[in-house]
Amino acid sequence: MLLINCPNCGPRPEIEFRCGGESHIERPGPHGEVTDEAWSDYLFYRSNPKAEHRERWVHAGGCRRWFNLVRDTVTHRITAVYPMGEAGPAEAAR
Repeated sequence: MLLINCPNCGPRPEIEFRCGGESHIERPGPHGEVTDEAWSDYLFYRSNPKAEHRERWVHAGGCRRWFNLVRDTVTHRITAVYPMGEAGPAEAAR
């Protein structure tokens, strides 16, 4: 089981959280100009790396707030937790 460090509540067990999938996905737009192919890519296709991955999580059993985290999909090691709307550790350096 993962021990996730909620930015608002502190370290909590994984069962209190729900994963919302890959983070930092931009919705295509403007609305009237989006092709069917671009819309289906946005809805259905996500990266699934065997390495470090950025994900959205919600603390459903606690503060009910969303946040981002960086997790290695092989080892499940969490290397960073940061609030929604902020760039992740690697993005800030770019």
